[in-house]
Amino acid sequence: MRDEVRLAVPATPEFLRLARVTATGLASRLGFTFDEVEDLRLAIDELCYALIGSKGRPGTVELRYMVLGEALEVEGVGNFDEAIADITLSELSERILTALVDEHDLAPTDGHPRFRLLKRRSGG
Repeated sequence: MRDEVRLAVPATPEFLRLARVTATGLASRLGFTFDEVEDLRLAIDELCYALIGSKGRPGTVELRYMVLGEALEVEGVGNFDEAIADITLSELSERILTALVDEHDLAPTDGHPRFRLLKRRSGG
């Protein structure tokens, strides 16, 4: 099974709820445990805020959720009015994400900050 869901939201904190709700809905559909769903929700928050900051940016965040059988992969890209030359995670954010998901990365590509995460279902 490989389904894909795409979502584009304004790059402001109040719209990131939609990114979390979409991820949790798909993870629940895959049979993730409550704790795994919560881990995914927190990881989405951490990476989205890394893209937009605490106040947001002019532009959008485009998310792509790929259902991969026993896992969910999420990619996000910031399409902002201004180019972002460098983007990094704090040491604390790195530790949090390492504990929450199986894989993650954050990097700029052609002036657009991007992230990717992969969360596998336990036993998957």
